[in-house]
Formats: sequence, C-alpha cells, structure tokens
Amino acid sequence: MSAHILIVDDEAAIRDMVRMALELEDFQVSDASNAHQAAKILEQEDIDLILLDWMMPGISGIDFASRIRREGNNHIGIIMLTAKDDEGDLIRGLDVGADDYVKKPFSTKELVSRINAVLRRLSDTRSSADVVSAGKITIDSEQHRVLIDGENVDFSPTEFRLLHFLLTHPDRVFARDQLLDNVWGDQVYVEDRTVDVHIRRLRKVLEPHQCDTYINTVRGVGYRFSLPSD
Repeated sequence: MSAHILIVDDEAAIRDMVRMALELEDFQVSDASNAHQAAKILEQEDIDLILLDWMMPGISGIDFASRIRREGNNHIGIIMLTAKDDEGDLIRGLDVGADDYVKKPFSTKELVSRINAVLRRLSDTRSSADVVSAGKITIDSEQHRVLIDGENVDFSPTEFRLLHFLLTHPDRVFARDQLLDNVWGDQVYVEDRTVDVHIRRLRKVLEPHQCDTYINTVRGVGYRFSLPSD
C-alpha cells in the first residue's frame, strides 16, 4: 500500500500543486489548511508523513510539530515547508522533531525525493532489530522507547535516531557528515555543527543515568558509542 501523506498549508495553491505531484507518484493524499483541521485528520486516518507549513495563522507549523511529538506520534514523518533560511530557525525545526525541511519555493521533484528519503529512514528504523541493548540502555524500536536501568527515558525523535544508530554500531567512529547522512539523511542540508548540538543534548539526557560516557568524542574525527572498560 502506498504511503499516506498529509499536506498542511494555509495556501490553497500550494496544497493543490503538491497534491497533484504526489498523486502522480501514487501516494495517498489528504490536506488541511490549518493545524485544527490536521489534528482531526490525524485522529481519523493513518498518516505516514506530514508536509507542514512553518508559518500558518493560529497554531504555527513549528508548534504543531512539537505537539505531534509530545503526543507520542514518533512513527509519523514530518517535513517542514518553510520560507525561512536562517540556520538557527531550521535547526529549531529539527529539534522539535521535524525529520527534514524544504525551503520555499521548491520543486515538486525535490519534494518527492525528500519524502521518499524520510519514508525509507523511518522504515529502516522500524525494520531493524526490535529490541537492542548495550550497557544500561535498551532501545525498543517498535514502541519507540528507551529504557535505562529499566526506567523509561524520553528522547526527541532525532536524539532517538542518533542514539539508536550509534548503539547499533558500537566502537565504530563516525565523522559528522556520516552521522548526518545516516541519522538525518543525505537530503537534509544542515551544517556539521548540527551533529555537535545533538550530541551535547544526547549526553545531557544520558548524564543523570551515568551513561553520557558511552558517547565518545574522537578528536579530529567524530563520535562513537563505546561501553567503558571494567
């Protein structure tokens, strides 16, 4: 069955253009002009990915994305559609749980490519081993949960993917560009320092559980996941 895409944008012309392009690619498509309509659709339909306009009247796209993640809908991909080009704003979008962003104006060919990249990444995460463990950490991919010493610990979707990737490739050093490709996808155009920001945040969540030392910095190269030696 083809993926079901929800377009959320207050501009009817953009919704119509994107809907036509996606239907030509055999996607199922629903659309909404605001966050309230989108929320009702999410309650009634199984959505695989949301194309979400950043600037909308009422509830903004960035606030709606944050709400979606707070409600535990981590299996749904989110791509922000935005006219913003400040890197700080774009990183903020990724931080609240967006999987990617596409700058307006955009080509529908590029958009379809980004959609397919995010859907593949989500599928790869779900199809990997359902439960993996290392040290105190256990990751359940199907339920999108992280347990540390048996206690459920909340991570943002990006932090979850970053931790999952590193934990499932122990003792291997990854350069920043490799992490960008494998965690964010090679279609996401952000700077290498985005990785550093998320590594710091990942360590901050792990620190109270004495697991921050699992994430090692290899100077001049990148990062690796490695359990401390006894």
